[in-house]
This record gives sequence, structure tokens and C-alpha cells, in this order.
Amino acid sequence: MHSLGILLSGRGSNFVAIADSVDAGRIPDARIAVVISNRKDAPGIAIARERGLDALVIPSKGRAREEHDRDVVAALQQHQVDLVCLAGYMRLLSPWFVRQFPQRILNIHPSLLPAFPGLEAQEQAFAYGVKVSGCTVHFVDEELDHGAIIVQKAVSVLDRDSEHTLAARILEQEHVSYTEAIRIVLEGRFRIAGRRLVMTDAPTVHRRA
Repeated sequence: MHSLGILLSGRGSNFVAIADSVDAGRIPDARIAVVISNRKDAPGIAIARERGLDALVIPSKGRAREEHDRDVVAALQQHQVDLVCLAGYMRLLSPWFVRQFPQRILNIHPSLLPAFPGLEAQEQAFAYGVKVSGCTVHFVDEELDHGAIIVQKAVSVLDRDSEHTLAARILEQEHVSYTEAIRIVLEGRFRIAGRRLVMTDAPTVHRRA
């Protein structure tokens, strides 16, 4: 049984999509071991508790990044987490944090990376006038929105779209993409060649640190 750790800062819609997929068997042989937020008022924490999940608040306000990260990592390790999934976690992880979970931290970003990294990606894409946007699930490394890409889904930008309608349609694809990416990583049928994730017929050994 694979144990997932979810980090979130807000409503946690991607967390809910992951939890629904776990419950429905779309992510087989997996359980959510812990949900952690850096904000006590995050709606996602209340949802996690309603679902009977172990939910922790580790406040980040006023604390140095690595000091806070050490507490989060300690909680993840205590729960023996195999894979860390960022679901709207509004904190840039320290290099130290990333090194504790090599190729075992996933993030989802609402653009087709490397286009429009950082905050408000949907708004950036809409303002730029692109005809196609989408979302990307990628491994987290020590740079912002930079790690090897696991799954991407394209979303056409319609003439009638506003920033809000485009963001809503991208979010629908985020929910599908995250489940798909988690399955790929847990099955282990891939290797990383440079920046490319290449699918393989048999699982590759990905050693834990």
C-alpha cells in the first residue's frame, strides 16, 4: 500500500480529486496518510477532517522557510509517506526539503510549462492571447515549476472565454491529470532521461533516500 502526503494552503480542490480517485480505486493500492497545511483556515483541512483523514496544520507565518520545512518533513516521515503531492501549496520548498524526497514530490501547475510559470498562470495565458493553454503535472526540483514533466493536458482558449471560464476548464483537466500522474509514478514504469520522462514496460527501481 502506497502512502500519500498532501500539502495544501487553500480550498484543496485537487486534494479532493485525489481523495475521490483513491476511494474509487482509480489510484489503486494507495491511501492518503496525512494532509498538511501551512494555514489553519485552509478549507482543505476542514474537508480532510470531514473525510476522516489525519490533517495537520503547521503554520509558516513568520518562520524561516527551512525551519518550517523541517517540521513538515518530520510529519511526512512520521506518517511514512511514499509520495508527496502539492495541491495548491503556496510555499516554495527549500532545496533541503526537495532532497529528502528525490523524484517523490509532485506539483500541478495551470499552464503548459515551461510557459507561464509562477502565480496566476491562467491570467497570464489569457492576457498573452494564447490559443492553447492547459495544465502540467511535474516532479518538483530545486527550481520553480521546473522538474521533469509527467503529464500535460491541453485546453483550447475559446473566443468567448474569460479568465474565469478558462481557469475553470483548466481546473477540470487538473483533476484528471493529477490522478493519471500519481498512477504513473506509483507504478514506477518510467525512467528520467535528461528532462524527459520516458515510459517503460517494466517498473524501474526508484530508490528512497
